[in-house]
Amino acid sequence: MTDPLTARLAATVHAARTSHGLSVAALADRSGVSRAMIGKIERGDVQPTAALLAKLSAALGLTLSELIARAEGDERRLARAAEQPVWVDPDTGYRRRSVSPAAGRPLELVEVELPGGVEVPLTSGTYAFLHQQIWVLEGHLRFHEGPEVHELAAGDCLQLGPAADCVFANPGSVPCRYLVALVKRGS
Repeated sequence: MTDPLTARLAATVHAARTSHGLSVAALADRSGVSRAMIGKIERGDVQPTAALLAKLSAALGLTLSELIARAEGDERRLARAAEQPVWVDPDTGYRRRSVSPAAGRPLELVEVELPGGVEVPLTSGTYAFLHQQIWVLEGHLRFHEGPEVHELAAGDCLQLGPAADCVFANPGSVPCRYLVALVKRGS
């Protein structure tokens, strides 16, 4: 049985793809995600990982937060802590909480908890249309931005440079919490 969020994500990805007039093959070409996997996601047969959702959202011109907010169907201006959508990557345990109200665009605040010893790679397309900063709240984050590696401790804040493949890594044994602030370019 498909959980409710997976079912809503399936419908949201399908609706975003069709609203852009894209076939499954065209979205696969844009995103680098196979047609078979897109079909499984749109049918709700699999819970997509952070990496897959990031590739799809970027190919659809959405941020990951926008994609999740659309799946939640939330357009309120107040986001109470207990009601903020939380999404957990089924492969890594990476937890992503959309702090900003869905109606609060263009600024988005996202709190992430990265378990110890976990790495989450994301392709440059994920960041091509964003200005982004990462502020570490607790723990240690090793952020690979293309060939550059940033070691970030609690309180450190990094402004991301030009879009590059990146890896969010927690080399420690305790979770790392960080806040991502992002704005779409041109907003």
